[in-house]
Amino acid sequence: MLKKPTAQSSKGKKSGYRRYWKALQQESAVWRVGALPSVIVVGLVIAARLTGALQGLEWAVLDRMLRYRPAEPIDQRLVIVGINETDIRRIGTYPIPDRELAALLRKLQTYHPAVIGLDLFRDLPVQPGHSDLVQTLRELKNVIGVEKVLPDRSGLAVKPPPALPPEQVGFADALFDDDGALRRSLLGTSDEHDRYHFSLSIRLAERYLSAHGLSLGNGIRDPEAMRFGTSELTRFQPHTGGYVNADAGGNQMLLNVRTGRQPFRIVSLQDVQTGNVDPTWLQGKIALVGITAPSVKDTINSAAIASDNPALIYGVEMQAHAVSQIVSAVLDQRPLLQSWAEGWDYLWIVAWGLLGISLGRFIRSPAVSLLGLGLASAGLIGASYGALLWGWWLPVVPALLVLVLNGAGLTASLFYRYRQDWQARVSDRQLIIDHTFNAIHNGPLQTLAQLMRQVDEPSLARPQLQAKLNQLNQELRSIYDSVQRETLVQESSFVLSHDRELNLQAPLHEVLYELYSSVLERELTGFKTLTLKVINFAPLDEHHLSLEQKRGLCRFLEEALCNVGKHAIQATCLKVTCAQEQGLQVIRVTDNGKSLVATLPDTGVAIGLGTQQAQKLAKQLGGTFRRKPNTPKGMISELVWAVHRFWWWQFWLERQSHK
Repeated sequence: MLKKPTAQSSKGKKSGYRRYWKALQQESAVWRVGALPSVIVVGLVIAARLTGALQGLEWAVLDRMLRYRPAEPIDQRLVIVGINETDIRRIGTYPIPDRELAALLRKLQTYHPAVIGLDLFRDLPVQPGHSDLVQTLRELKNVIGVEKVLPDRSGLAVKPPPALPPEQVGFADALFDDDGALRRSLLGTSDEHDRYHFSLSIRLAERYLSAHGLSLGNGIRDPEAMRFGTSELTRFQPHTGGYVNADAGGNQMLLNVRTGRQPFRIVSLQDVQTGNVDPTWLQGKIALVGITAPSVKDTINSAAIASDNPALIYGVEMQAHAVSQIVSAVLDQRPLLQSWAEGWDYLWIVAWGLLGISLGRFIRSPAVSLLGLGLASAGLIGASYGALLWGWWLPVVPALLVLVLNGAGLTASLFYRYRQDWQARVSDRQLIIDHTFNAIHNGPLQTLAQLMRQVDEPSLARPQLQAKLNQLNQELRSIYDSVQRETLVQESSFVLSHDRELNLQAPLHEVLYELYSSVLERELTGFKTLTLKVINFAPLDEHHLSLEQKRGLCRFLEEALCNVGKHAIQATCLKVTCAQEQGLQVIRVTDNGKSLVATLPDTGVAIGLGTQQAQKLAKQLGGTFRRKPNTPKGMISELVWAVHRFWWWQFWLERQSHK
């Protein structure tokens, strides 16, 4: 028998250890349920980004953020001369004949622009007037023509107008992303003969900025980048922003398009020819000639630019954005798009993932957690949008994913913890009910049962009746102390009546034998006639039994023995078995007395509750409980369960027992 601690401090220390151990278990449960899956989510999102699975989403978010920036004023340095549908119908043919094009260039020259960009391929004559166009191009030294350097799928390129020298030629090649959108500007590249070429946008910017005393050179921080004065054009890298292993061949930069419904002033060919143009619009400015007619289908996909035709922008307009970006960066310090080094991107993602974990770890209310998640998400989007206004492209999508997924998961874990706490409270209340039932069942009800059997006996004297009633009164009054001691005692103990405690850490068969010996000492009628006691307490496999299950086995044996003491009349033989039989574990109590269960109307409820407890325990153990008559007389109470070797089987049984 386990002796009671004699020092209150010893109980306090043990209680403190139990609290610390329980707190550690709860913290471990929080980690398993919330934090560990969150770390896995962060890892999976980073892996998805490394494989390029998030590129499309990051491009789409970048487009939307660029599109919804505050509107900028019209760039006064650049005018688009668009050959529109009306111009084509008036001329009556397309392509525009060389004569019309030559006349347009001469008319533009009268306005004294700094440079004229001709965003029309003219490698072949378009009669009539080819000789006139050739002569015009030779005379005008500020005209920049276009070519196509990179071969298409058929392997063909497009040569520049023959009349223009190399320094008056720029290529119009574009690099499209996998979704068909244009987000990068190719500034320079080598052809198949290893000759280096500059883009139309660089040629136009170079000619315009030369009037401001700025020339094109190599970068200082990045020697392979291009630079005007102190403004270095940030070179695109394979992992810039949301790109993963992108083709960074040649010299590229991200397009930071202008915002607003009208970023540039657009005039038509007819406006120029009829003089319906303010001379100040063109004097000393950049004039860019191109097609703005829907029938020609010279359009580019870009969701970053607000337009009347969503996502479709005329090619000449994209050239204008590329030129304006360079000139505005050099003269106005307008931000160029850039991104962090790759390592900083992933630190940013991990930081938001940790924030999501912290929200779930330190905020206990699911509603407040969802509110915090919403505010954090808004903060992330707002910070990324603000950074983009300054030219920094931050990884919004992966950071938002780890934040939202962790927030959703951790909020679910909060609900899980609430449910676990609720179940724990229900379980604690059920334990109190069980302890109260045991205290009543194994104390006052036994005394009451004896009185009910003896009340009509003539031999029962008044003093004996008074003594029994005093005993019943005392037992009823001691229920509170018994239940309180049972619920507050250390978890590794089982409380018997008369202030006795059993150490559940001891081998189970020894605990059950000590319980058997203690119960048989009680003054119960059924025990007084016993002349033969056959017992078998052999070691049981208790490896997979929890302390509560061990406590349940003790309750079962105590209740079965008490039933013999209360209800078995003239029983002479008691057999108690706690052992393994044919691979099964058995606790069996057998008597040969005459049962009085049917004649005791007030004890039916108690016996029913005991049976329910035994059935619940059997379900937890994955076994069976039986209470049946013993031939020729007596009762058998038997609990049988198998030895379960696998943790998942025990977990399933415990889950089933709570349903």
